[in-house]
Amino acid sequence: MGALLARAMFPDPGRIERALADYRSGAGGQLFTWEVGGRVVCAAGVRTKTGSLSAELRHIGTDPAHRGQGYGRALLWAVAGVLDAQTLWAETDEDAAGFYRRCGFTVTETASAWGRRLRCVLSLPAAP
Repeated sequence: MGALLARAMFPDPGRIERALADYRSGAGGQLFTWEVGGRVVCAAGVRTKTGSLSAELRHIGTDPAHRGQGYGRALLWAVAGVLDAQTLWAETDEDAAGFYRRCGFTVTETASAWGRRLRCVLSLPAAP
């Protein structure tokens, strides 16, 4: 799981381990995975606020051998369904913005202390 999350953050082993520990404890949100043939090929860390219909995608990473096959997009839609989220959002850099655009997110530049950052937002239909 750490290797997949490392694809979504600066690959500092300590930072990755702290993120995993936060997910395990629930402090960092929830960790969701997509499996193919019993093997985890995609993982996403998501944080929600109680009573909110919005979910923050903190991390998402796909195994390089499985990229471009729709697993990341499928995981995002599955997560939205499980959480009954009407909005998914993420803050990212230009490297990941193409993925979010292909998934239907609106991407806009946002102010950040870390340089150029992009806010990606996907509005989903309300559950019937």
